[in-house]
Amino acid sequence: MADADRRMISPSFVEEALDCLRRQDKPTEPLLASLGLPPVVDRPISAEAYGALWLAVAAEVDDEFFGMGGRPMRSGSFTLLCHCVLHAQTLEQALRRALRFLGVVLEDPCGELVIRDGLAEIVLTDKGEARSAFAYRTYWILLHGITCWLVGRRIPIRRVDFRCAEPPQGADYRLFFGAPVQFSQPASRLAFDRAVLKLPIVRTEQALKQFLRGAPANILVRYRYDAGLAASVRKRLRQTTPSSWSGFSAIAAQMKISPSTLRHRLQSEGQSYAGIKDEIRRDLAIEMLLHGKSSVGEIAAQLGFSEPSAFHRAFRKWTSKSPAAFRRETGSVAALPESSEIDSKSHKIPSRDVT
Repeated sequence: MADADRRMISPSFVEEALDCLRRQDKPTEPLLASLGLPPVVDRPISAEAYGALWLAVAAEVDDEFFGMGGRPMRSGSFTLLCHCVLHAQTLEQALRRALRFLGVVLEDPCGELVIRDGLAEIVLTDKGEARSAFAYRTYWILLHGITCWLVGRRIPIRRVDFRCAEPPQGADYRLFFGAPVQFSQPASRLAFDRAVLKLPIVRTEQALKQFLRGAPANILVRYRYDAGLAASVRKRLRQTTPSSWSGFSAIAAQMKISPSTLRHRLQSEGQSYAGIKDEIRRDLAIEMLLHGKSSVGEIAAQLGFSEPSAFHRAFRKWTSKSPAAFRRETGSVAALPESSEIDSKSHKIPSRDVT
């Protein structure tokens, strides 16, 4: 998936942001016009344009949480949140401070850090009925974006649960998070590996000034880790097709580093070789399903899966949707019937198993 594509925001998220104005009987066209946007946004816009929209709507209603919390998140609250967590020693300490801050400011929902089964989960509790998916997404954007920035690297998301029912644009949510997303769950939660809680905070006051100048556009897309060893591994893998990827030892040899050292250094960055390969396969799969005309079987072969059923299981893990259902929901070309996804064992594709 091209970097430019990663930085585009779905028009459905634009509409949800504008709903904040509509709920207060405020017109949307003047604000859109002031930002150089059409009266009806029916195409994806850049993260920068969406960031400007975010700021404009927040200023119009004096609420950086778009009127979706128990209390308004008054203008300037995000800046104060950043200052609140900047001098924490570890990511865990910063997260706990951030959750306390947001709890005081918003009052509802209330976030809690829960550590179990090798995962760190941010669990949200509502005092009443479930909020909209957009409300929970906004909370995750604020929290995940600032914590990734604090430690200077992307924190891979393992799962996202929404207490609310799936909205019509559910596919946009799955594409945005790039992790398994489920709706109608007992609680809203965002989970990542607990090991990253020990990461040190590496940012300074000077860095914060620069970060705030680019916010919120710089936290509206998944935080990409663009430095360090994981980036080097990712770059090498992107230079060839998944079916031709080398094993871990071979990659280490190419990088002139021992396998044990490579493994340790990737772990210190909150990454793993298997996780990096999984992420690239997921991005390629989504791009092929959105823009390509290949069948599911052909995509499976190109991604290095031994058979379409293996790709089917992996894609469900990534998005909680089958490839065909994802194509239908996103209006992609070459939508295929569900039955075409899983071939019988007699139709295996002779390519490398996923490792």
